[in-house]
Amino acid sequence: MSVLNISAYRFVALQDLPDLREALRKRCAADGLKGTVLLAPEGINLFLAGDSQRLRALIRWLREDARFAALEVKESWSAEQPFNRMLVKIKREIITMRAPQLRPADGRAAAVDARTLKGWLDVGRDDQGREVVMLDTRNGFEVEIGSFAGARELGLRSFGEFPERVDALLPELAGKAVVTFCTGGIRCEKAALYLAAKGVANVLQLDGGILRYFETVGGAHYRGECFVFDRRVALTPALEAAGYAECFNCRAVLSPAEQQSPSYVIGRSCPRCASVVS
Repeated sequence: MSVLNISAYRFVALQDLPDLREALRKRCAADGLKGTVLLAPEGINLFLAGDSQRLRALIRWLREDARFAALEVKESWSAEQPFNRMLVKIKREIITMRAPQLRPADGRAAAVDARTLKGWLDVGRDDQGREVVMLDTRNGFEVEIGSFAGARELGLRSFGEFPERVDALLPELAGKAVVTFCTGGIRCEKAALYLAAKGVANVLQLDGGILRYFETVGGAHYRGECFVFDRRVALTPALEAAGYAECFNCRAVLSPAEQQSPSYVIGRSCPRCASVVS
């Protein structure tokens, strides 16, 4: 494995978005990095891959800016470059929730680390004896690939649906320890802030998301793999590519078994869309 993959985000107020975009674009291009960096008034979100020394040097360079000094990075490795190109985009939000009343840059959501969470899941209770409810904040197709055993999921098509969907669940969450989780932490942080604002008393985000959990304690209490937004498609708890593929035609995520189907023609069809294509 020779290609380092990183994901990181930080909610922090940013005003110089065009200048920051240009500086990042030039630096990433010069270092031969590929991936996506999202910039918004609320912060930065990045997924990058490339040479490990150059990628880590980029992170050191970013951390020289006081706004990014506390940027936390999740790492994994791949045999090939999982991104096709390098993009630096300016957006309204680094993760779209459409809840403008939330200001994550003003204060981070309370969090639970991976080792502590594993201990809670071992017994089904937190340190105060409250029942632990794992709340998956990802989209439905991601949940299908893998999630924590017994987790509640909301059938989301996009994260923007989270507020409406979770509001109906609020009565069930009263008196319980609610742990929101997602791939790398960004969605579950906003979700935890939203639930706290709605009056959920005991809500925490999983610090660093599923990827940090895998890195720290492996796959305990997790079933399946974790979807990632690059050509690896999904990672095992060992942070290795799980052998999934994405259909070029319908964008369905295909398991290794589905890729053995005669209906799977790379670049054309898969078992889920072959009847429509034909």
